[in-house]
Amino acid sequence: MVSLGPGDIDLITVKALEALKNSDAICVPTKSDDHSFKKSMTYKIIKQLMEKHNFDKPIVAVYSPMHFKKEDWQSQVNIIQNTLQTNHIVSFVTLGDAAVYSTVYYLLNIIKQQDKRLYDNSEVIAGITSFSNASARVKKPLCVGDSGFSVVPLLGYDVDNTTVYMRPKIGMDTNIIDQKGDIYTFEDLNYKNEKISSYKISKTNRYMSLFIDFFKF
Repeated sequence: MVSLGPGDIDLITVKALEALKNSDAICVPTKSDDHSFKKSMTYKIIKQLMEKHNFDKPIVAVYSPMHFKKEDWQSQVNIIQNTLQTNHIVSFVTLGDAAVYSTVYYLLNIIKQQDKRLYDNSEVIAGITSFSNASARVKKPLCVGDSGFSVVPLLGYDVDNTTVYMRPKIGMDTNIIDQKGDIYTFEDLNYKNEKISSYKISKTNRYMSLFIDFFKF
């Protein structure tokens, strides 16, 4: 599951680009029911990346009508699984970052239920979000000092929220965190002593500690 970033091909991560280069096929979403790529921004990005970085891969159309129906997600999973019958490594691509309002986790939930081995061998590659890119374009921070940062869907009603807790003091008692969903602790993420715990540790031991209270999905 490869995040492509916010539309600028130069804002794709090195890891995402390497994943595409190492894939045997790339599954690309399209909203066109004839499985063409007339309306697919994602397809244009993939073609631009191939041209700029001198690689070529088979592209598999994945009809994604955005109706938020399970049968549509199931159909997309079927295409991915069928593609894996003749290809060892397959990438499914998404705009922005997979963690933020992406189809990726609907598909992964189905895959987890139907093919645990495939789920366990899958990987989600993070990307730059649209709002991170927008912040950089106008040279305005999303948060700095003791300020916070919220992502609010404009739906007109209250929704479940994932909460990220950052910048704890070493030795801080985490009882001040009011857990509402599935909370994980990330310590020294991506560094030598990385530790990820599927619970809230009682006290923070490292400055680079991050808590995410994921909403129930």
